[in-house]
Amino acid sequence: MDSAQYERKIAARFASFDQDGNGYIDREDFSSAAKAVLAEFGTTARCDKGQALYIGAEAFWQGMAGIADVDGDQRVTREEFVTGAVKRLRDSPQRFAEIARPFLKAVVAVADQDGRGATPQAAERVLKVLGADAEIAAAAAAALDTDGDGRISEDEILTAFAAYFTTPAPDA
Repeated sequence: MDSAQYERKIAARFASFDQDGNGYIDREDFSSAAKAVLAEFGTTARCDKGQALYIGAEAFWQGMAGIADVDGDQRVTREEFVTGAVKRLRDSPQRFAEIARPFLKAVVAVADQDGRGATPQAAERVLKVLGADAEIAAAAAAALDTDGDGRISEDEILTAFAAYFTTPAPDA
């Protein structure tokens, strides 16, 4: 992958976190993501699943800020994101996934409408509500079910998440 491709990928990954498009990632972006997922599935913030999602969003924010917010201003700029969340973690993608685990686990629980696990269709809804293009969301959601059982496990989503957000640099 050349530098231009790499920069486009990183910009897309940064934009997926910057929910309000203000040019930086902050706590509010994670709260907004949680709120959007809850609204999509008709889940209240005060129920156990809603509370778990907000707690997971806060843990995810704290983890990202801890590795990427270099200047401590409670905002992660694109430059900080590239340096912290991508370059530092490309050698340990599972670490990034572990930071996201409480949030992703809660998202899967909210998207699980029948108690048997989230379906690719539910994952597609999540991805779209978080800002993914409809075609990309459909393809990505289908790819998450790596064992073909019609359900997306926590391990499947963590593996895919780690791979997506820890893209190696062209010279890596």
